[in-house]
Amino acid sequence: MQQYNAIKAKYPGALLLFRVGDFYETFGEDAIKTSQILGIVLTRRGNGPGGHIELAGFPHHSLENYLSKLVRAGQRVAICDQLEDPKTTKTIVKRGVTELVTPGIAYNDNILQQKSNNYLAAVFFEKNTCGVSFLDISTGEFLVAQGNTDYIDKLLQGFKPTEVVFQKSRRKDFLEFFGDKFYTFHLDDWAFTNDYSNEVLTKHFEVNSLKGFGVEKLTIGLVAAGVVLHYLNETEHRNLKHITAISRLEEDKFMWLDRFTIRNLELISTANDNAVTLFDVLDQTSTPMGARLLHKWIIMPLKELKPIEERLGTVAFLVDQPELIQEFLVQVKQIGDLERLISKVGLQKVGPRELNQLKKALHHIETIKVNSEQSGNPYLAMLAGQLNPCVSIREQLEHTLQEDPPALLIKGNVIADGIDEDLDRLRKIAFGGKDYLVEIQKREAAATGIPSLKIAFNNVFGYYLEVTHTHKDKVPADWIRKQTLVNAERYITPELKEYEEQILGAEEKIQQIEVRLYNELMYQVAAYIKPIQLNAFVIAQLDVLLCFAQLAINNHYAKPVLNTSKVLDIKGGRHPVIEKRLPTGEEYITNDVFLDNDTQQIIIITGPNMSGKSAILRQTGLIVLMAQMGCFVPAKAAEIGLVDKIFTRVGASDNLSSGESTFMVEMNETASILNNISDNSLILLDEIGRGTSTYDGISIAWAIAEFLHTHPTAKPKTLFATHYHELNELANTMGRVKNFNVSIKEAGNKIIFLRKLIPGGSEHSFGIHVAKLAGMPPKLINRANEILKKLELDRTEGQSIKDSIKKVQNQAYQLHMFAIDDPVLVKIRDTLNNLDVNVLTPVEALLKLDEIQRLIKT
Repeated sequence: MQQYNAIKAKYPGALLLFRVGDFYETFGEDAIKTSQILGIVLTRRGNGPGGHIELAGFPHHSLENYLSKLVRAGQRVAICDQLEDPKTTKTIVKRGVTELVTPGIAYNDNILQQKSNNYLAAVFFEKNTCGVSFLDISTGEFLVAQGNTDYIDKLLQGFKPTEVVFQKSRRKDFLEFFGDKFYTFHLDDWAFTNDYSNEVLTKHFEVNSLKGFGVEKLTIGLVAAGVVLHYLNETEHRNLKHITAISRLEEDKFMWLDRFTIRNLELISTANDNAVTLFDVLDQTSTPMGARLLHKWIIMPLKELKPIEERLGTVAFLVDQPELIQEFLVQVKQIGDLERLISKVGLQKVGPRELNQLKKALHHIETIKVNSEQSGNPYLAMLAGQLNPCVSIREQLEHTLQEDPPALLIKGNVIADGIDEDLDRLRKIAFGGKDYLVEIQKREAAATGIPSLKIAFNNVFGYYLEVTHTHKDKVPADWIRKQTLVNAERYITPELKEYEEQILGAEEKIQQIEVRLYNELMYQVAAYIKPIQLNAFVIAQLDVLLCFAQLAINNHYAKPVLNTSKVLDIKGGRHPVIEKRLPTGEEYITNDVFLDNDTQQIIIITGPNMSGKSAILRQTGLIVLMAQMGCFVPAKAAEIGLVDKIFTRVGASDNLSSGESTFMVEMNETASILNNISDNSLILLDEIGRGTSTYDGISIAWAIAEFLHTHPTAKPKTLFATHYHELNELANTMGRVKNFNVSIKEAGNKIIFLRKLIPGGSEHSFGIHVAKLAGMPPKLINRANEILKKLELDRTEGQSIKDSIKKVQNQAYQLHMFAIDDPVLVKIRDTLNNLDVNVLTPVEALLKLDEIQRLIKT
């Protein structure tokens, strides 16, 4: 316990798994937490004068399963192993922490999500600028950026790191700018300095400066990058050969999607149960690394024409050649998660079966390289030029590994025959023992002339030769007698003793030799980390492009036309997610949207609730985003002038835990839009101002529309869905504002939603009809219709809403008792109506009151 307490003191915030023999044990508070999280038994053990201590443990071979549960529960887990063989010491076995696993530092397959990265992030605050870096230790991807807090917030929301490290003194700033949704850990401020970070980074990459990576000017971002490597070192992660480069996140290359847009368009996650995201619909990738790249392309669409056209051109090429798609898919599906596999080589955590998979992947990469070169497509040929089948190391793997090795090295039979003479000899001894004994028996029988000679084994003196008394005079002088029986004598020989030692120690020696040869092979593979990482990146790109081609064919997507104009012209647009959720056989009703900076900059969309206004807004944003990812789009045709920023203000959600109302959240998001617009922005506004009173809401919505129309430097293309029909008046005074509505058809008391966008404003919202569809009680619906008719009548007569509501309230008080369609009240009403008060005696009146009272009670 002294040893345990000394180690625990070094890792006070971590849950310590303490190796004792074949078990990992936890003690005290750690044991209580562990038993609750893992659902294992909590016991108590005497601890001398200190009383009792809680204890919970599990077998060491179950570590991977239990570790994943602890880390997913948000625990930092320090793994304390025995650092020496217990057989070699008579004192307490030396122990030490060999690894500290945290949510952001994990490469265990049970912890990681296959289709998403597991980023550790570091944030460095410096005056008005922040530096940030992202590292996925499971893939080796290392990114760095710097900018204002809005930009860093956008990156954090997009990359969704599982752990964020920052300065201890800036906790308040972090919560203010980035919220409390991240798992965080703070470090002492001394680690956040330029000199220290530069030293850590140059030492890791073995360079004199970082100019070769193109990041040397990001001084604040590099401080964050240095802190990431420092943190890995602090958590006992020092085998980092797979982190071979650091890349800059270039703000000017990618479309701006702030955290509200990523959330509102439900690109990669959603707050709604069972809702489907854009990623869910688009993800038809064949490899986990392809899915992770698709994730990045969704949150970081391009805004440069050339790379977008290269992607679109390649997708168009593949769409025209479905046979080629199938040829590629057959190969790509066999490659698996090459990115994480080669990272395990750098971490020295790779298993024999995974190295065998690497060998197979390199075979398939060679075929893909040939197919790409022969395809005739310049982009595929460029990708092929980057592929390296690494033939020499592949052949080395084929030569060294067994054809079907086990998952774990300790299982044995990993190295092929013919690689090491000692290994082959020991295997022959360990696994071909009977043959060897038969050889000795035959040889000795022939040499001595004893035909009945036998070789056997017992636990007392091991292997022996047994000779019957008839032939004991033929026994050679150098044989040593060990036992006399009634009919025979037992002897041992130096050769048998030597063989016995060999066979008993063979398995242990076999394991030692296999571990040595396997480690040598792993170091040889480590020399190929960089080219294999490039292979993984190229295959991931091909995987996503194949995914886009399949989507285009299966979902009838069209190739968009992108240019540098200020026009957004979508014909027959559809929402990619909603159309997939429609009942079988139901067609999605398409819509056209045209926006430009000169004639139709702002469209005010009015129409009933549930008519599809929000869907039109969202699908417009998603079509633009998909096009600039390099994907075909759900439309008949689309011409898109490059958009540099998409802003959305869609839906309402309270942030009550932070003391913010719906309206405050709405205003924060809208302020973020208005302060960052540009001439090439696309803005999608839904129901601005509905979180406050009607007059305030109309005033704010009107002012926002005016602001966007009269902005001195930018004319952002805007779709503005609203319930405030008063905003239709804007089109009379502002030339670039146009009114549209989502049409409906009235049939008697019913309304049919046509979901078609047509020119002109709408005067009705049909909210009461939606309440009826939602299952509100009929009495309530009837009353709401009465109030609506009264308010609309008073409005036409020039009365204010306030006066109308007062009249409705007074009328309600007068009608309240008998207007409600309740059988008991109807009975009471009929009883009172049938009374003739002029002839009623006092006793009869009391009896009637008693009768009414009984009616009410029943």
